[in-house]
Amino acid sequence: MESKGKPNRLVHAKSPYLRQHAYNPVDWYEWGEEAFARARAENKPIFLSIGYSTCHWCHNMARESFEAEDVAAVLNEHYISIKVDREERPDIDHAYMKVCQALTGQGGWPLTIIMTPEKIPFFAGTYFPRERKYHLPGIKSILEGISRVWQEKREMLEEKGQELIETLQQWERGDAAGEGEIAADVLEKGVRALQQSYDREYGGFGAAPKFPIPHSLTFLLRAWKRRGDEEILQMVVQSLKKMRQGGIFDQLGYGFHRYSVDQRWLVPHFEKMLYDQALLAQAYVEAYQVTGEPLFADTAHAVFTYVLGEMQDKGGAFYSAENAESEGVEGKYYTWRYAEIMELLGEKEGSLICDYFGVIPEGNMEGGQNVLHLPADEGEFRKKHGLSSKEWAYLLEESRKLLLKARSRRVRPSRDDKILTSWNGLMIGALARGGAALRAEIYLKEARRAADFILATMQRNDLLYHRYMEGDVAVPGFLEDYAFFCAGLLDLFTALQDPFFLEETWRLHQKMEELFWDSERGGFFYVPHGMAELPLSGKDAYDGAVPSGNSVAAQNLLRLAAITGDETMEEKAKMIFRSFGRLVSASPHGFTAMLSAYDFARGPRQEVVIAAADDDLLGRKMLEKVQGMFLPHSVLLYTGDGGEREERLRALCPSLQDKVVLQGKATAYVCRNYSCQAPVNSVEELVRQLTINS
Repeated sequence: MESKGKPNRLVHAKSPYLRQHAYNPVDWYEWGEEAFARARAENKPIFLSIGYSTCHWCHNMARESFEAEDVAAVLNEHYISIKVDREERPDIDHAYMKVCQALTGQGGWPLTIIMTPEKIPFFAGTYFPRERKYHLPGIKSILEGISRVWQEKREMLEEKGQELIETLQQWERGDAAGEGEIAADVLEKGVRALQQSYDREYGGFGAAPKFPIPHSLTFLLRAWKRRGDEEILQMVVQSLKKMRQGGIFDQLGYGFHRYSVDQRWLVPHFEKMLYDQALLAQAYVEAYQVTGEPLFADTAHAVFTYVLGEMQDKGGAFYSAENAESEGVEGKYYTWRYAEIMELLGEKEGSLICDYFGVIPEGNMEGGQNVLHLPADEGEFRKKHGLSSKEWAYLLEESRKLLLKARSRRVRPSRDDKILTSWNGLMIGALARGGAALRAEIYLKEARRAADFILATMQRNDLLYHRYMEGDVAVPGFLEDYAFFCAGLLDLFTALQDPFFLEETWRLHQKMEELFWDSERGGFFYVPHGMAELPLSGKDAYDGAVPSGNSVAAQNLLRLAAITGDETMEEKAKMIFRSFGRLVSASPHGFTAMLSAYDFARGPRQEVVIAAADDDLLGRKMLEKVQGMFLPHSVLLYTGDGGEREERLRALCPSLQDKVVLQGKATAYVCRNYSCQAPVNSVEELVRQLTINS
C-alpha cells in the first residue's frame, strides 16, 4: 500500500496498520494530545479513521481516498486527521463504534468519525469511496460539506454531538442500571434463539455473511451436557464439519480465515486472526472430547500447526494476524486456477486433486479462481475413485507439498507482528487445553513459553500492558488483557498442575479487581479507574468476535472459587450476572460466553482431586483420563506426596488438606456440591464416578 513520497508522522509509529499509511499525502497524527491541541488552536474538527492492518476495506479506502492528493488536500486544510489501530486501542474503537451504530444502525471497519477537538462526535460511518459509488457518497464531498457547516454553523454541530453523547451515556447508565437476576430459563432461551437462527443445511447461524462464533458452539456443548439433547449436539457437529470442509479453512496451509462471505462457508474473507485460531481450536478440542471424532482432533492439530509455524514470535508469544490480500488483491495468495493445478500435478493426480478440492475449470468464485474446499466426504471420494486409505493419504500429502511449494513462490500477505496480551491469553488457553486433551506435550511447552513471555515482557510494576512491538511495550492493559490472560493461565494450571500458574492467576486477578471492579453496581469497567479519556467507556458484556471481558472474568471467578474455596469470588461472579441480568435475559444469543459462565454457576459442580506422587504411573493415567473427558462443570487438582509443589498447592486450596494417598496407591476423590464420593484407586472407578456425576 505504501507509495513513494514524503513520509508523514506515522512513519515513526509501531503499529503495522499506522505504518501502512505512513506515505499517504494526508497529514496524519497518532492519537494524542498533540493532535487535539492543534485542533483547538486552529478551530478545526477532527477526522478520525479507525481500522486494522489486515482489513480489506480499510486498504480499499486508503487506496481510493487517503492516497488521493485531492482528498488529502481537503483533509490537510480543513481537518486534523488521526489514525487509530483498533487492535492497539480497542478502548477508542469500542467508544466510537457505539456512536456509529447509534447514528447509522450498523458498524464495521474502516470506522470513520468526525468530531470536535473535545472528542465529541457528530458524524459517523464506515467505508466511503473517493467518489460516489455502491450507493455510497464520496468522502471528498462529505468532507467539503461538513467543513462548510463547521465554519458556518459550528455550534449546531457541537450541540448535535453533545446530545448524541448524552443519549449514549444515558444508554450506558441504563445498561448499568439493568440489575436483576438473570431469568431462570435463560439457558433454554439461549438454546432456542440459536436453534431459530441455525442453518440446517450448512451449519452455523444466519445467512451470508457467516461468522464462526465459536463461543456459541461451546455454549451449545454445555447445553447438550446438561440436557442430553442430541439435536443440540448435532448443531455443533455439523457446523464444525462444514467449516472444516469449507473454503473458510485453508486446506493447504491450515488455519481459519475470518468469515465466509456466502452461506456455504465457501468463499472467505481471507484474513487470519489469532483469536479465531484460538477460539475455534478450543471448540474443536471440546467437540473431540464429546464425540471422539478424529476429524475434530485433526482440525485442532492443523490449527496449532499453522499458529506455531506461522504466527509465533521467536520469544514464544503470538502475532496478531495475517492480511486478507497480497499485491492489492484479496485472496490472491490462496486461490487457484484449474489449469494451474493441472500443470503442476499432471493429468492423473491433477484431476484427482481438483475433484477432491472442488476445483473446476470455470472457477468456483469470481474471476475464474477457485477456493479449495472439500465438497465430498473423504470416504465417498475414495470409493468413487477406487483408492485405498493408504494410497490416497500418500497421494494427498505429496500433492499438498507441491501446491504449498508453488504457493510459497507467490507474494505472501503481510503479517501484523504486534503482540497483544489479550489475544495471547486466548491462544495460551487453547494450546493448554489442546495439549492436555490431545496428549501433545509440544502444545503445553509452547503455551508455557508464551505465558512466560507475557509475564516477563508485558508487565511493568505488576501491571499488564496491552501491546508489544519491536521491543516496545505500550498501552496500559484493558479488562480483556487481564481476563483473557488469567483464563489462559488457569488453563495452563489445569493442564500442568504447576502451582506457579495458579499463583500468578490469583495475583493478576486481584490486580484486575483493584483496577476495574465497579464496587457500586458490580461488573468490570473496560478501562482502569481514572484512566477513561473518552466521553463513552462504561462496562460491556456483549460477546462478539471474541467473548467480552466480563464474560471471561465471570468464568475465571467461578473456576477460582471452585479451586480455592474462596466464596467471595463466587459472589462477585453473581454480581456480574446481576449487573447485566436484564440485557442477557432479553437477548441471550448475544451473550453466549456469559451463558457458559452462568451454566457453570448453575452447577452441579465437581472437584476432581488426584492424590499421587508426581511420577506415579497410575496417578498420571488418572490425570490423563480426566483431561481427555468433556467435564465443563469440573475443576481438576493433582496433589503430590509431599515437597514444595504440594505445599504451595495446599496453601492455595484448603480443601486438599484431607485428600491424601490411601493404601499406598494413587487415590482419586470426586466431590460434587461439597459432598465427596468414596475415594477410588483405579482409572475405571474414577471414570464411573465422573460419568454418573456429570
